[in-house]
Amino acid sequence: MFKSFHSIDRVLLFAIFSLLVIGLVMVYSASSVWSEYKFDDSTFYLKRQALFAFLGLLGIIFMIKTPYEQFLKFAIIIYSACFIFLIVVLIPGIGMVRGGAQSWVGVGAFSIQPSEFMKVGVILLFAAWLPKWQDRLYQFKKGFFPLLLLLIIPFGLIMLQPDLGTGVVLVGTGMLMLYIAGAKISHFVSLAIVGLAGFVALIASAPYRINRITAFLNPWEDPLGDGFQIIQSLYAIGPGGLLGLGFGESMQKYFYLPEPQTDFIFAIIAEELGLIGGSVIIGLFFIIIWRGIITALNVEDLSASLLAFGITAMFSIQVMINISVVIGLIPVTGITLPLLSYGGSSLTITLISLGLLLNISQYAKIKT
Repeated sequence: MFKSFHSIDRVLLFAIFSLLVIGLVMVYSASSVWSEYKFDDSTFYLKRQALFAFLGLLGIIFMIKTPYEQFLKFAIIIYSACFIFLIVVLIPGIGMVRGGAQSWVGVGAFSIQPSEFMKVGVILLFAAWLPKWQDRLYQFKKGFFPLLLLLIIPFGLIMLQPDLGTGVVLVGTGMLMLYIAGAKISHFVSLAIVGLAGFVALIASAPYRINRITAFLNPWEDPLGDGFQIIQSLYAIGPGGLLGLGFGESMQKYFYLPEPQTDFIFAIIAEELGLIGGSVIIGLFFIIIWRGIITALNVEDLSASLLAFGITAMFSIQVMINISVVIGLIPVTGITLPLLSYGGSSLTITLISLGLLLNISQYAKIKT
């Protein structure tokens, strides 16, 4: 039963809202030059992001006011719908190609990315089913493997687009949920060996992925090609120093860093707001992750606990991968930074997911 809007985790709500506002401001700063050049409107991306932010806020209110049990009750339907959309996006003439990936469906400039919704579909299904399968998780064939298929098959469809970054977040989140629910370590060890071989095969099957690896190892070997993006990202972060160049004063957004409002927005944040501004952003991310874990540990219903953990795991994996890419720790993956990067599907689904986490926080015994 729904408790009270005032009983939600206010610390979590504050961190979410703060990052959302900062994200809107920084999307404008990062995109204004390119937006003015391409659309003769410096606020083009800001207005679109604000629209999706508004839809996401409506989604948060809906998620908070609807008992979380309702979403678990219809988990298989939600999962199935997301799965169907993953198939639809691969149909020629329906799926839209952007940046070399056929990952969107929609009309014109307004489109959605089904793989983003699939992440939530998997989390909901696992949260609903894992408590019922706990006694079978120790058995590979009768418990672990059937659930694994519910994760691997969507991953395969996402890789056909291809979208390795989203696929990694999907699998990472699902695996962590399986582990938390009680799956045996030996299952993961065996799976890791097979997975490593498959990962190598995925990289080898697409030349652009190999190029990303080599560019990561030595971006200056091809500074105008595959190494260009990471070099420009580091050129943005370096001059930022402690306090940054000042809001709106980025140099890299002047056509040096490609589409800086998307995956590499953290580089612009570091350039304009410096180490202190970047640290504040990371601190707010940490608060969301911390409160998510606290919520998962302090709610009595196991399904709700797994749901809270899954949402937190998805969020934290995406944050860690994105920032690691921007500062040059791992190869480019094409993953957005939650709440900050420009992107309608990513922003909306992130806010909806966090709204569900806020919902669950009403039932957790947390001391603020």
